[in-house]
Amino acid sequence: MAKPVILAVDDELQVLNAIERDLRRQFGSNFRIIKAVSGQEALETVHQLKRRQTPLALFLVDQRMPDMSGTEFLLQARELYPDARKILLTAYADTQAAITSINTIGLNYYLLKPWDPPELNLYPILEDQLSDWAASAQVPYEGIRVLGTLWSPTSHQVKDFLARNQVPYQYLDIERNPEGKRLAASFHDEADTRLPIIILPDGSYLINPLPLELAEKIGLQTQATQPFYDVAIIGGGPAGLAAAVYAGSEGLKTVLIEKEAPGGQAGTSSRIDNYLGFPNGLSGADLARRATVQAKRFGVEIITAQEVTCLRIEEPNRLICLSDGAQISCRTIVISTGVTVQKPDIPGMDSLIGAGVYFGAAFTEAANYRGDDVFTVGGGNSAGQGAVFLSGYAKTVTMLVRGSSLTASMSQYLIEQIEATQNIRVEFNSEIVAVSGNGRLESATILNRSTNETGTLPASAVFYFIGAVPHTDLVKDLVERDNAGFVLTGPDLMLQGKRLKSWTIKRDPFLLETSVPGIFAAGDVRHSSLKRVASAVGEGAIAVQLIHQYLKTV
Repeated sequence: MAKPVILAVDDELQVLNAIERDLRRQFGSNFRIIKAVSGQEALETVHQLKRRQTPLALFLVDQRMPDMSGTEFLLQARELYPDARKILLTAYADTQAAITSINTIGLNYYLLKPWDPPELNLYPILEDQLSDWAASAQVPYEGIRVLGTLWSPTSHQVKDFLARNQVPYQYLDIERNPEGKRLAASFHDEADTRLPIIILPDGSYLINPLPLELAEKIGLQTQATQPFYDVAIIGGGPAGLAAAVYAGSEGLKTVLIEKEAPGGQAGTSSRIDNYLGFPNGLSGADLARRATVQAKRFGVEIITAQEVTCLRIEEPNRLICLSDGAQISCRTIVISTGVTVQKPDIPGMDSLIGAGVYFGAAFTEAANYRGDDVFTVGGGNSAGQGAVFLSGYAKTVTMLVRGSSLTASMSQYLIEQIEATQNIRVEFNSEIVAVSGNGRLESATILNRSTNETGTLPASAVFYFIGAVPHTDLVKDLVERDNAGFVLTGPDLMLQGKRLKSWTIKRDPFLLETSVPGIFAAGDVRHSSLKRVASAVGEGAIAVQLIHQYLKTV
């Protein structure tokens, strides 16, 4: 932790230098001594210290300064450091002002100038005040801090980005947290109404940054280090991470490109209980972290916050274009871009996304709805996992399921957990047809499909876990897809025993190979895949074996 600060303020430079000298002599080994020649300069210093999360122990301030009196300075400074000890330096004629300050701003002490000898008239007083401060001082958090509000969609996006990338941070709601309010105040009008504000440990900050800007600032890799790779993997879900681990372990020069965070949709899962080898289950975030570390150990480069904008064939190589204009050349590609929760087109939805309406975001937002009534939408495993996780925070969790049962779409172990959880209620044949709220979600209109009746209920949050829209727009003009947009591979490229016309080489396509030789697909993005974490991992591993076969043919 940085040394706590003692801030001395006096407009008379000779006096200020004498104060600094005496302070350094007695307290310099344990405290950082900073001086300022005006109240305004001192306020700027206080703002900078606050942003850096530097503890400030004591103000030693002259009362008589031309532009801003000591009392006026302390009135503003205490908003940022309310626990710092406040001492006023006064002349005999200013004692009444000092006494008034004790009553109005909580002044801790006032000293008459001069104080010689300091061993008698200065040090004992300051030591007493510093001892009081140290007894109650809290150790400041020294990592990344995020200032925002619960109802700010961009605040939610940043929290989700940091959490999914396994970056520790402290979240301070400026509407609920006093420290958050004080920190926000240190930015004056800079932040305006744009949230969130991300404050780095060195005191630098970003206001509502783009993901790429944030990733670069916090030290994530956003650029490839090599001009050419054996394998480029697009998408860092379970299939992509498995492909990365196996390709790296077998000596292939490998790069993985992920536009959000390793783990994909599975990375947002609060609990996976049926994954082989983990009898007590594990979270999606934990699985993503382990796989990411494993891939990097085998030399795989993982590029984050970059989106692939186009793929081109330049035989014998494939070229990948990134959102920042960079290009990566490679011999083979694995498309593992996965699927996303489908965003329904219902009245009121767009303005409330991230402000009470979330898509599979139970992990990052659940604690903010402690004691509230929330809804989940969906009847699959991800919805069941989300509901069980939310039930540990919310007062009630109502699951809205379009079908008449859970057995067709959910694993039995999850059904049993839901039945055993008292604050989870399941409403079958139900769906949300409208949401409403002023700046935040307040209510949801629910349709009972059996009776065709609707009702509007109060709602603090709705978490969606439905739909499976594949991320394949970037290859729509390159590889063959089915009517839903999923990528066709291997036998699916055969039509009544004959290859599609788009397949132009003599051999048949390999099992996970797309209609373009050397480009493979694995995981949920692939037509007819099982949409399970274990099967996605298996396909990622198989894709690497097929890549070896392909490389032998070219």
